[in-house]
Amino acid sequence: MRTGGSYRFEFGHPSSEKPVAFFGKYIEVIPNSRLVWTSEESPDGSVTTVTFEEKDGKTLLVMSERFPSKEAFDANHGMEDAMPETFAQLDELLIALGAGAR
Repeated sequence: MRTGGSYRFEFGHPSSEKPVAFFGKYIEVIPNSRLVWTSEESPDGSVTTVTFEEKDGKTLLVMSERFPSKEAFDANHGMEDAMPETFAQLDELLIALGAGAR
């Protein structure tokens, strides 16, 4: 992961014909502080920013997404429902790795 680098990941289910791919570029990478990347699966892709900040001995993660238009935002409506599950899975992973809150 580096500024100017790219990413691509795919996932799917055996019952689906084709995996879903996500790809884009890293705009900004500041270790332990900030990540910014593009989502280029469609012309209406977003720019995601994630920041990490120490707060009371813990890490505060803040994530935001910027879309090129209201229509692009509306087309992605509903994905915010997946975020609680995504962060719960991250919490479980961190605990399994021994990095969870104590």
